[in-house]
Amino acid sequence: MGEKEKYGLLPSFLDFSQDSKMKNFPFLEEIITTLVVNLSHSPVFLKRKGKLYPVKLLSAEQSLALQGPGCSSLGVGAFSENGPFRPSGKALIRNEYSWNREANMLYLETPIGVGFSYSNDTSSSLSVNDKITGMDNLVFLHKWFVKFPQYRNRSLFITGESYAGHYIPQLAELMIQFNKKEKLFNLKGIALGNPVLEFATDFNSRAEYFWSHGLISDPAYKLFTSTCNYSRYVSEYYRGSVSQTCSKVMSLITKETSRFVDNYDVTLDVCISSVLSQSKILNPQQVTAETVDVCVEDETGSYLNRRDVQNALHARLVGVNKWLVCSNILDYELLDVEIPTISLVGKITKAGIPVLVYSGDQDSVIPLTGSRTLVQGLAQELGLKTSVPYRVWFAGMQVGGWTQVYGDILSFATIRGASHEAPFSQPERSLVLFQAFIEGRPLPEAF
Repeated sequence: MGEKEKYGLLPSFLDFSQDSKMKNFPFLEEIITTLVVNLSHSPVFLKRKGKLYPVKLLSAEQSLALQGPGCSSLGVGAFSENGPFRPSGKALIRNEYSWNREANMLYLETPIGVGFSYSNDTSSSLSVNDKITGMDNLVFLHKWFVKFPQYRNRSLFITGESYAGHYIPQLAELMIQFNKKEKLFNLKGIALGNPVLEFATDFNSRAEYFWSHGLISDPAYKLFTSTCNYSRYVSEYYRGSVSQTCSKVMSLITKETSRFVDNYDVTLDVCISSVLSQSKILNPQQVTAETVDVCVEDETGSYLNRRDVQNALHARLVGVNKWLVCSNILDYELLDVEIPTISLVGKITKAGIPVLVYSGDQDSVIPLTGSRTLVQGLAQELGLKTSVPYRVWFAGMQVGGWTQVYGDILSFATIRGASHEAPFSQPERSLVLFQAFIEGRPLPEAF
């Protein structure tokens, strides 16, 4: 991020109509050709000839990126990861590696009750699940394109991470079904970062990751893989009946990994980590009572709770006293985490929509090993042959990560040195990967 340009407030909203409150957005031009939507910790972008520019809306319709049920795309995605600005004291500074350099991004606050989102219908329940969230997201996108029909033919991408492994495939499937009746969504691809795709595979890969990185001992690894694995523990925890066996195993794992190591990036010091509380669904804190130390999150919270900032955003606090990164009034069906979505990814590729699954390789919460296994298994199931053998890719003068491509429709990539929220800890490498994704080209093979 450059220190030269600072902004006291977020720029006003983009205006698409005469009666809209969204006016005079300074970075938007009239030649947008691509739109990216980011859900719940996800951005949306509109791509124009040569450049992508951000759309500063609280909802996103063209490129979706999601993370964790109940947490803010605006607060996490826009202000901590890949948005054009980040809070710094009382001002904003530019993010040099913002994804809006390549596309216009739309950050969608979902479900109702997350961030600044609310419902005018007082009968609306804050008890939601994957199915309700998917339908609400579809309705939103539908109405957005109805209101702004000039963008219907723009290329649309959906991106997200973590629990977006549920949100995005579920939404994409609904969009594909909708298009069979009325061609509305020009969906060109989805990208899933460190996603929850299959409960047992994703969660249980944590044991090997801990062990291979020296975070747990040989005896602890044996217990974590044979006596009580992580998927069993989480399943018991969300049913309110943790067994004594699992409680003992998890106490040992917690003790050995230490509360001073950030599971979302095992190489970062805890204070500067991107440990965002929406991901508690993936890392329930039953064994220890301490809260997560999130310095970046605190700065964003302070900024978005300023009255002048809320006025500039035309934002309202409804049903809450302050803006929070993750909703404390939302009742989400946490057992939905056990629903596999890898099969939906297969349906999406069969519909001709390219899919990229990428992993920050320092994340132990949804480790790369589980994601790689799932993608490889899906490719075999679909009969897709390897078109790009496993190889390194480059960002700048360094190795950016590794990648493998199946056919011309399914890709896997790692981002070297990246956390669970890859753009936070490796912004340049994440941007290079994003550029290649939306342009439909291979990741760089050389400097």
